[in-house]
Amino acid sequence: MQIKLNQNEFISNQNTLLEFEKFYNKSPKIIFHFLMWFVCSALLFLNYHLEFGVSVFDSFILTLRNAINNAVVFYSFFYLFVPFIISKKRGISVLLFLISIPFCIYIWLSVNYFIFCLYHYLGYEIDHERFKNIISQNASQSYLQAIKFETVLSNAMIVIYTLSPFFFVKIVFEIVRIYNKAIQLQEQKLEVEIQNINIEKDFLKSQLNPHFLFNTLNNLYGLSVKKDDTAPEVILNLSDIMSYTLYESNTEKVALEKEIDFIKNYFELEKMRYPKDKNIELKIFAENDFSGLYIAPLMTFTFIENAFKYGLRSSQNQYIKQEIEIKNNTFYFVLENDIDKTENRKEWGGIGLENIKKRLHLLYPNQHILNIQTLENSFRVELKINL
Repeated sequence: MQIKLNQNEFISNQNTLLEFEKFYNKSPKIIFHFLMWFVCSALLFLNYHLEFGVSVFDSFILTLRNAINNAVVFYSFFYLFVPFIISKKRGISVLLFLISIPFCIYIWLSVNYFIFCLYHYLGYEIDHERFKNIISQNASQSYLQAIKFETVLSNAMIVIYTLSPFFFVKIVFEIVRIYNKAIQLQEQKLEVEIQNINIEKDFLKSQLNPHFLFNTLNNLYGLSVKKDDTAPEVILNLSDIMSYTLYESNTEKVALEKEIDFIKNYFELEKMRYPKDKNIELKIFAENDFSGLYIAPLMTFTFIENAFKYGLRSSQNQYIKQEIEIKNNTFYFVLENDIDKTENRKEWGGIGLENIKKRLHLLYPNQHILNIQTLENSFRVELKINL
């Protein structure tokens, strides 16, 4: 079924990132965060110490300052700002997101200023010529000078550049989580659809069997009352029919030849109720042996049953004509019968036709064509199924 194919595609897509997400979820998140800060800080430390020749202690305090600045902005943005932003409407969320960018820069500069003030209070200073007196210079200015508009503009790219590795890692992990969550939700939806299809299919089949049994037993009762000699043959046909409906039709698909035999038996059973001069025809054409082909059981039974229920009633030209053709792995079904135009046409078919339409939709999506016509003096059904 097409639903099952789609489900397999979703499962395949999910497996691509499944192990990655499991790895992320199994260990405490704090370990991953610690590793992220440690690796990035270690690289920055090596850059200060090896690239610029800064002493080990000075490289450490500069790296520590940078890590604290980034951590405060990182956790403020993703764990305070983002949950608040996404809780708002789309337009407001976009506006708040744009506002959060300069706000994060202000936070970074503020934390940076207070750390330099702390370093100055503790008596630390950088003697390296590239960063000489950087602590005292930053600590000597006021807080308002440290976060003035010109400072924000001049340091915007530095702050964004400094934060970009951490934001990139976080965004990648969140994309993976969101993607897998979406796949899981789609899988759950597909599983529910498949369960509903199976439940509805079984329900529709359960409606067919009792209804069929009621009609055939009525037919047999009529022949028994008349003490018709054909009653044993009717019983034999009924036995074959009931064996098919009770045992064979419990599967999703049955051999096409068994479905054809069922239709033949049912026609023979119904024909026995009418005089031999009644125009009841069943023609079956097959260009080749159709063994190996399968079809959903009792798919055409409602149409046949309705033909005998509403047909052979007009004042003239009473008939039931059915043709079945199997060609190129395609099942062609045409059934036409006369109708009494004085009857209420809304009653013709009723829930049985609605059920068969549902079954066709569920079992043969985009693989069938059903055309039902109610004409002036006849009722015609044309069905094509790609097997």
